[in-house]
Amino acid sequence: MRIYLSSGHKYPGWKYGVPSHSVHDLLAKGLAELGHEVRYHLKEGCETQLPEGVVPVSEVRGDEDILHINHLPLEVERNPILPWVHSVHSDLLYQGVAREKAKPNYIYVSQTLARIHQSDRYVWNGLDPADFIYSETKCDYFLFVCAGDVHKALHVKGLDLAFRIASDSGVRLKVAGGTGGQDENARFGDLCRANGAIFLRMVHGKRKAELFAGAKALLFPTQANEAFGLPIAEALVSGTPVIASDKGAIPELLDRRVGFACSDESDYRAAVENLKRIAPIECRRVALERFHYLAMAQGYVAEYQKEIGSIQVPRTMAGGTTVNNELT
Repeated sequence: MRIYLSSGHKYPGWKYGVPSHSVHDLLAKGLAELGHEVRYHLKEGCETQLPEGVVPVSEVRGDEDILHINHLPLEVERNPILPWVHSVHSDLLYQGVAREKAKPNYIYVSQTLARIHQSDRYVWNGLDPADFIYSETKCDYFLFVCAGDVHKALHVKGLDLAFRIASDSGVRLKVAGGTGGQDENARFGDLCRANGAIFLRMVHGKRKAELFAGAKALLFPTQANEAFGLPIAEALVSGTPVIASDKGAIPELLDRRVGFACSDESDYRAAVENLKRIAPIECRRVALERFHYLAMAQGYVAEYQKEIGSIQVPRTMAGGTTVNNELT
């Protein structure tokens, strides 16, 4: 299959993009490893070499079997002749778009997100287990991660609740994330010190892998309607259980074998008390089964085939088709 895949970042996504951009990078890698021809259009170009089998492009060539268009804002109309899909990583309402504007070509990152948009099309996000460290030995700290400012951490992702869970259980909390800005980092640092926690700023690579592997649990008490929750998958592949809220897609991703989806503070207290019954190897097994990037790639291939089969594509004598120039 010839696949055009686009994303609005500079490669690699872990360094220059938001979490969804890293997912797109892994999708490109997975599709190539499955034997497909992947043409990757990165709006901001590449800093390092793309994975083997992934070819950089700057436009649609016209002979693709499917267009997976992610670099355009949702409000930009997509009307190419070729079959196309778009990944949706958060509630359309959060993106300033009414849910009724959803297209049948949208592929959501969880069944929960798909359902609230009146769709049954979804593929879970994937990760590369090689980017993480599996460990059965845990240290005496909880981990909280959040990319964003203090307001988002407190009022959207539940950092205030994470502080209370850690304090009540007598376990030190390590907070990773922030915006990278000096002033915001200072605010995070002051807030964490006032609550007996340690602020680590943004972490990547080996340091991030070590933090996830060593944590007694990931605290993910989000108050948002979570579309997925990538840190959950990152913790589980590291052999680390998860204590999370029951908001959005979390109950879909998390079951009692590997973590806890909590509705109130008594649930969180019970979760801490029952952490010992969760085996790291089970967390790892579930993560590899559900959230491997190759499983994600296979899921998208199935969606591509469904989309290709749903329409008839006229081919020109020149060997291509006409596409909107707004896709380039």
